[in-house]
Amino acid sequence: MFGKSIQAFDWKGQRVRCRHCSHVYLQDDERCRIADSCVQDRQPSRIEKFFSKNPDLANSYLRHEYFEVRLAATRHADIFLLTEMLKDEDEGVRWNAAQRLPHRFMLNLRHDPHRDVRVRVAANLEGEELVPMMSDTDYYVRQIVAQRIGIPHLRAMIDDPDPQVRIEVARRIGQEWLMQMADDDDGGVRLQVAKRLSPQQLQAMRFDEDCRVRFEVAERVTANALDLMLSDEDASVKEIVTKRMAEFNASRPDLHSVVAMPQGGRQRREGGL
Repeated sequence: MFGKSIQAFDWKGQRVRCRHCSHVYLQDDERCRIADSCVQDRQPSRIEKFFSKNPDLANSYLRHEYFEVRLAATRHADIFLLTEMLKDEDEGVRWNAAQRLPHRFMLNLRHDPHRDVRVRVAANLEGEELVPMMSDTDYYVRQIVAQRIGIPHLRAMIDDPDPQVRIEVARRIGQEWLMQMADDDDGGVRLQVAKRLSPQQLQAMRFDEDCRVRFEVAERVTANALDLMLSDEDASVKEIVTKRMAEFNASRPDLHSVVAMPQGGRQRREGGL
């Protein structure tokens, strides 16, 4: 039986007819079944299932017209045939081939025309391998590069046009270059800078226009630099400044503060007669 009562369609929208398929003999061993595991079907899961049962047939389908067939075949074909698949017109096929080939072949996809491929490549490369991708046209690719490239290279990304990329740079760049980003146009970048600066360095950011930055400064700047922030226009910043100053003053009582004497006595100044 060829499953006449079951309808399945190929990638051209035509009904799949098992009697016309060269693989009909595979049904005897349950290596092929209509609407389940079929290389003629348009459903990717059914195509994949066919090749998982018949990996020996994958090589002959690497040039199939339907990209889903090539995609599945690339997962099972002999590895020595996959270098040519790096030039396939479909980005998924190219990526599948790169994943199975030795690592050096992935470098060929650093300038792949499809953004999704470059994103995946960047996430799988490290260090010097990522240098050619520092100037990628897609911000998300550069963001991943900034997360993974060697720290010495981050200096060249300080002026990246996208703030999300610069935020990643600020999170990792060496301390010797961090202050160079303290006047970045984006508040989110400056906030990441502030999170990494020392309490002494934070003094330079006490009057930043972004309240998130000033709040970070107020929480960690040296206590003797807080007085100039008491008039901050943001209530939360002013509150943390007031609280920290009170704690600082409480920890350093004035040596000449007035000390109360028992009732009937007179007050004296601490440290004197």
